[in-house]
Amino acid sequence: MQFSNDDLLLVTGATGLVGSHVAQRARERGIRTRALVRSNSDRKLLQQWGVEFVDGDLTDFDSHKRAAEGVTAFVHCAAKVGDWGPVEEYRRVNVGGTESLLNAVKANGTLKRVVHISSLGVYPAGDHHGTDETQPISLEGIDGYTLTKAESEQLVRSHIAEYKLPAIILRPGFIYGERDRTVLPRILGRLTSGKFKFIGDGHTLLNNTYVGNLADAIFLALDRDDLIGEVFNITDGKLVTKRHFIGKITEHAGIPAPTKAAPLAVVKTLAKTLEAIWKAFDAKEAPFVSSASVKFLGYNLDYSCEKAQRLLGYQPRVPFDDGIAAAVGWCKEAGLIPKKA
Repeated sequence: MQFSNDDLLLVTGATGLVGSHVAQRARERGIRTRALVRSNSDRKLLQQWGVEFVDGDLTDFDSHKRAAEGVTAFVHCAAKVGDWGPVEEYRRVNVGGTESLLNAVKANGTLKRVVHISSLGVYPAGDHHGTDETQPISLEGIDGYTLTKAESEQLVRSHIAEYKLPAIILRPGFIYGERDRTVLPRILGRLTSGKFKFIGDGHTLLNNTYVGNLADAIFLALDRDDLIGEVFNITDGKLVTKRHFIGKITEHAGIPAPTKAAPLAVVKTLAKTLEAIWKAFDAKEAPFVSSASVKFLGYNLDYSCEKAQRLLGYQPRVPFDDGIAAAVGWCKEAGLIPKKA
């Protein structure tokens, strides 16, 4: 679609990492933008960019109708993230919230495009070597997040098939960049504590996706009328090893690089044991080693984005080394790098 003054873009997750970059890019392009945000969210940046607000969240179904009024394009970035907790809590947000929003934007009669942000986590857990979009998704997620991201993607695909929803689905990998207040700060905390260990030899690949590159892909998808129903993997194109990933973080943060490692097979067994114990005691927090951490640090996460490059015209502009420097620099300015233990 070609945006005009009559168009209105709805963004969920606009106070988070991906959504804030989408909102910023939209306003830079002069696109009228609305955000569905919690009443207690920090809206300062969005206010500076002239973004409209509707108070609500993914489980406040009444707010979805208000948010959808007059919307012609919808970028769905928000989700309940994490690697622990009851699946139903994730499902209520990630599946129930998605369905309610899709019904709301469809009902308004003005919708031209939806871009749904899925995840490379919808593929089966394990090693990947050039996995592309022909690989079926898995409904046996290792945690509530990955399972319900697969379910929500399946929901979007059913709306495309049954209701001709004008949607394109993007599957990014590990997203990093400026305004990350969760994942990178948590990694930095682990590194500064001196408790970080590589899982395996650290030479497996990471599915790194810089948030600015993902924003490029999102707007390419918004602009294309000929790719409705398509699904695209999105990464930085050139992937890095876990050792390179951690090494660049420590370099820019000015902290010692970790040297310790634990065998993958041992950590996998430990993760399963700890998760069983934690679940038996109904623990509210994840164990210090989980299946999600094994996947993130242990498995080879090499996914192909050739289809996005060929059909969508996606060309990752920012290489990993530049992107991670910007991300860590932002964390420094925001005071999110913990003091050394």
